[in-house]
Amino acid sequence: MISEYTAKHRLTFADNLCKGCDLCAAACPKKIIKMDKTRVNAKGYNPAMCFDIENCIACGICAKICPDSVIKVERDV
Repeated sequence: MISEYTAKHRLTFADNLCKGCDLCAAACPKKIIKMDKTRVNAKGYNPAMCFDIENCIACGICAKICPDSVIKVERDV
């Protein structure tokens, strides 16, 4: 699990469940989620990761579109 957070919200990625489908990155209105090309997960895919957490608006679209429930968005943590 990888967590990225600000003072107001947190994104958690169960990166070993990610199959690199890129749906979350395509859906992100801020375009801050991308496949991490520097890592490979247990399934052999480049997992999704937030590369600019400070610009995340915690809209939750990435979590909703993920078919494998890889992303968890928590507000006001």
